[in-house]
Amino acid sequence: MLTALEKGVKGGKWHSLIDKVYSERNLRAAFKRVKANRGSAGVDNQTIEMFETRLEENLTRLHKALRDGAYHPQRIRRVWIPKPGHKAEKRPLGVPTVRDRVVQTSLRSVLEPIFDRDFAEHSYGFRPERGCRDALRRVDTLLKSGFTWVVDADLKSYFDTVSHEPLLDRVRDKVVDGKVLDLICAFLTQEVMETAATWTPEQGTPQGAVVSPLLSNIYLDPLDHLMAKAGFEMVRYADDLVVLCRTEAEAQEALAMLQEWTGAVKLILHPEKTQIVDATQPGGFDFLGYHFERGYRWPRKKSIKKLRDVLRSKTKRTNGHSLEAVISNVNKTTIGWFAYFKHSHKTTFPRLDKWLRMRLRSILRKRRRGSKGRGRGQDHNRWPNAFFAEHGLFSLVAAHAEACQPARR
Repeated sequence: MLTALEKGVKGGKWHSLIDKVYSERNLRAAFKRVKANRGSAGVDNQTIEMFETRLEENLTRLHKALRDGAYHPQRIRRVWIPKPGHKAEKRPLGVPTVRDRVVQTSLRSVLEPIFDRDFAEHSYGFRPERGCRDALRRVDTLLKSGFTWVVDADLKSYFDTVSHEPLLDRVRDKVVDGKVLDLICAFLTQEVMETAATWTPEQGTPQGAVVSPLLSNIYLDPLDHLMAKAGFEMVRYADDLVVLCRTEAEAQEALAMLQEWTGAVKLILHPEKTQIVDATQPGGFDFLGYHFERGYRWPRKKSIKKLRDVLRSKTKRTNGHSLEAVISNVNKTTIGWFAYFKHSHKTTFPRLDKWLRMRLRSILRKRRRGSKGRGRGQDHNRWPNAFFAEHGLFSLVAAHAEACQPARR
């Protein structure tokens, strides 16, 4: 298959792939990925641990079912999870069974190299050896190069509005193995179980399904190449995209092209969230958790709120854990958060450090003095900043200063 990828296949279409999907070696590798990603049980209540206890038997059963055309995906369990930055709003997440996640992972490992090699350079989402940081780096480079008029586009409910037949047509451009196409179709039309109700989707790719990110990239790939051919600098991560231009007129032209293409494929550009902005002026735009404005970037408001919500849950005055345990738990969050947002403007970090120390002083105030309320006043003298540093609290300010030292040199 690797040789064929390098030299090409007859007519540019793949006729025999299902044997690669049901290969026991591939299924075993797929399970390892599913296990590493963790995740909860589906409608059959079978956990990853339960599946693993009879791994060889389960993989052999899947191998035979896929080979004989007897495999049918089970229902997807739909759950609603809080939308980042929103208290009331929630977004749907589909939870396939472990067996279906294994098959989807095996399918993706076969399809991904076929399609990924021809994906556009400016597509960064859910692709091998690419990620958010690469997309952010590209945006930063373009802004510094004078591409400061930005089309900030929002595809409304993208994963729920993908049309199945056009998507399958794009898959058929390269894959004509009927069993593989039937398998993709089966995953797209899996029944969804939500509380007592069950329904079959007529459009969309299920959020939470392993194969959905690849299918979403396949669906938007023609847009990527259209914008590149027209000379526009678009940066896309899954359904999150921006087009960076040198002039307002160019941005208007790019937006018109986006509107025409999305309308033709029945996708919706959110009328309120899609806008043209001048990144050199107040207001700016958000992309992948960051806010870009006037030559700087910092975490967008929702990113800050999400961090504070997590830390607030870990620093309740009634948590019952030792200060050392609380700090250790808090550090797990702040260290990971800083790894992503360390390129923010330096004013980002002092306020967060100060707020977190206030939360910790409030815990000490209640435990050691029996006082209510936030840590304030004399609490700063009783437990100065150095006290928390001695107890191992990760400092965002100190980490940022250290991260900037090589740049200064």
